Amino acid sequence: MNDSGPLNRAWRVFATGFSFMCFGLGAVLMGFTLWPVLRLSSLDSRVAVARVQRAMSVSMRVFVWLMKSLGLLTYEVRGLDRLAARGQFVVANHPTLIDVVFLVGLMPEVDCIVKQALWRNVFLRWPVSWAGYISNATGAGLVAACAAALAEGRSLIVFPEGTRTRPGVPLNFQRGAAQIALAAARDLRPVTITCDPITLHKGNAWYRVPPRRPHWVITVADPIPIADFLRAGEPQPLAARHLTQALVQWFDVSITQQLDKMRPETRPGG
Repeated sequence: MNDSGPLNRAWRVFATGFSFMCFGLGAVLMGFTLWPVLRLSSLDSRVAVARVQRAMSVSMRVFVWLMKSLGLLTYEVRGLDRLAARGQFVVANHPTLIDVVFLVGLMPEVDCIVKQALWRNVFLRWPVSWAGYISNATGAGLVAACAAALAEGRSLIVFPEGTRTRPGVPLNFQRGAAQIALAAARDLRPVTITCDPITLHKGNAWYRVPPRRPHWVITVADPIPIADFLRAGEPQPLAARHLTQALVQWFDVSITQQLDKMRPETRPGG
């Protein structure tokens, strides 16, 4: 079937809806079965949280496998081995709805910052709580909670934009990621995520599939050291602003270079 033909496009609309339906049903089913069993499987909360996170990672990999098997996407991961170590502070750009799905699937045990709205969702509040995820509604305590997680040797994913990027709009990073890095004295592990043609972006409904099957490239780069920002002796708010500016510049270059390499019509599969 022609990847960009009308029949293929109609199939991708149907299969996308089917995939997200499976995601929702799976979340409900596991929310009442697997997650509570894993959470209660150990009296040590750290052990239980780690088990829930590993199961969460497997479920995300299954979801990506489902979408790929249905012909909805292809993808490739570059530098995956760099995510193997524990206690990493991963920062990534956020072009699509399923970026966190990819990253959680690639990291067996990792903390995330999630929207407070999930704690009000009857089906999702317990899984995100049992997985030890951090609410974005903790205000001033958010930076401290994230720094504490890193200090305990846990890995953490943060999207500095705070929301998905709108195509054609410059990156707008919040200072939270920089504040966490400075508070925890932890280098940042940047991950560049690109999707061509773009889909599932901010303001784009799930059924508005692109003309052809999209391809994701996820590149894990060398750490961005923060020693110079710590040694500068600047007040933390100023140091956070300068570090945030440096992050924006780094991602601007990385995203542009990655997209330029992806644009040829023939690309490897995932």
